[in-house]
Amino acid sequence: MDLALTLLPDLDRAQVVVPAPDAGPGNWAGAASAFVADDAVYLAYRVRRPLTAGRGVSTVVARSHDGVRFQTVSEVWRDDFGAESFERPVVVRTPAGGWRLYVSCATPGSKHWWIEAVDAPRPEDFATGRRTVVLPGSDSVAVKDPVIVLDDAGGWHAWICEHPLTEVGHEDRMSTAYHRSADGLAWERVRTVLAPRPGEWDARGARVSAVVSLDPLVVLYDGRERAEDNWHETTGVARAKRSGDPASLLVGDDAEPLRSPFSDGACRYATSVTMPDGTRRHYLEVARPDGAHDLVTTTG
Repeated sequence: MDLALTLLPDLDRAQVVVPAPDAGPGNWAGAASAFVADDAVYLAYRVRRPLTAGRGVSTVVARSHDGVRFQTVSEVWRDDFGAESFERPVVVRTPAGGWRLYVSCATPGSKHWWIEAVDAPRPEDFATGRRTVVLPGSDSVAVKDPVIVLDDAGGWHAWICEHPLTEVGHEDRMSTAYHRSADGLAWERVRTVLAPRPGEWDARGARVSAVVSLDPLVVLYDGRERAEDNWHETTGVARAKRSGDPASLLVGDDAEPLRSPFSDGACRYATSVTMPDGTRRHYLEVARPDGAHDLVTTTG
C-alpha cells in the first residue's frame, strides 16, 4: 500500500461533528485545529457564510471527551477584531498553563490578512482575553491559516500560509513559510518551505494544514491546480528533504490528493491529534452534495 494513502484520513468512516451553518455553497464549518489536554479534545474552527452574507463570521472553541460530540466553550466574533472575515484558528495551552487562541483576520476592503493571538486563563475566557498581533503581514504578503506546534523542549514552531499581494487578480496563490519562536508571540520567519509545483495538482497553491510528525517531519497540506479551485482545495502528504530540521524544505508525495466525492470536491484544512487512548483522530472540512462544507472527523 502507498504510504501516503495510509497517512490520509478515511472519508468513508467520517462523522459530522459540526454541520455547515446553512445549506448551499459558501456555508462552511471547518478550517479547524485540535489540541488535547486533560483527557479532552479542544477544537477551534471558523463558521462561514456566503460572500453576500458575511463570510467568516466567528471562531468557536469547543470541547469533547470522545472526539465526536462537542460542546461550545467560547466564541469570538470578527467585528470585535475589526476584521472582514475569519479563517483558520489555532487553540493551544501554553507551557505556563494558560490558553491561547490564534485567529486569522481579513483586512476590510483588501486581500490582506493578519494573525492575532488571544491569551486567557481558560478557554472559556477568550472573548475577554489579552490580544496581540503576532504576524501583521505586509503590503506585499497576506498571512493566515497557521499550524502551530510546541516541542518537548518548549520551542514553538509555525507553518504560515502566505499569499503574495503584488499582482492584482492573483492574490489566491499560496505557499507556506516556517517560523520559530521562544514564546509563541514574537516570531522569526525562516524561509518558504512548501511551494506550488508547476504541472501538478498543487500548481496554484500549497498550504501546510497539519504536522503529522515533527521528526521525521511529515505534514498534510492543501493544494489546488487553478485559481478557479480557490476554496475547494484537496489534501496531500509532504515530507522533509532533511531529517531533524523543522525548517526543512518539504516535498509533496506523488499520490493523488484526497478529495470529497461531492459538489466542489473540497477536502481541506485537515488537522489531527493523538487521543488519550493512543488512537489518532483527524478533523477535516469536506464538501457535501449541496455545496456546503461540514466539519467531519475520522480515526486512523
